[in-house]
Amino acid sequence: MAEDDAGSPASADSTRWLDAGQQQIWRDWLEATSRLDQYLDADLRDRGLDLGEYEILAHLSEAPGRRLRMGALAELVHHSRSRLTHTVTRMERQGLVERIAASHDRRGVIAHLTDSGYVLVVQTAPHHVTAVRKVFIDAIDAADLVVLGRVLRAIRHAVAEQS
Repeated sequence: MAEDDAGSPASADSTRWLDAGQQQIWRDWLEATSRLDQYLDADLRDRGLDLGEYEILAHLSEAPGRRLRMGALAELVHHSRSRLTHTVTRMERQGLVERIAASHDRRGVIAHLTDSGYVLVVQTAPHHVTAVRKVFIDAIDAADLVVLGRVLRAIRHAVAEQS
């Protein structure tokens, strides 16, 4: 972007540009979240899963009867319905998840965690929690972790208000 004589981006609009410190924090955020996802994904691939698949298994394992409507599951794992359908189809072929018609609503589809899927998530969870602790929880001072929790809730709230 072009700069004016004072070194600030030239703009005819009223854009509130980030100052250098804010810009660095924003870029640190982008890099940290990207690297965190990459690390956790690679760590889980050693166990035959990717991070998205693990999240699906984890949410299903915590649900009553190990079942969730596909739409509710998509919201929990922050996937589009089409992306979730694609992933669940792949997991179905592996015998980890099965889809069944909702008994009270024939249009609805339920994702059900199979016994094999449950065994895999139970076996993988301790390894995953160790990785999360190593690069996230234990990497942050306890007081900063509390602040980070407030920050993340504020971000979620701000995004929800814009949706």
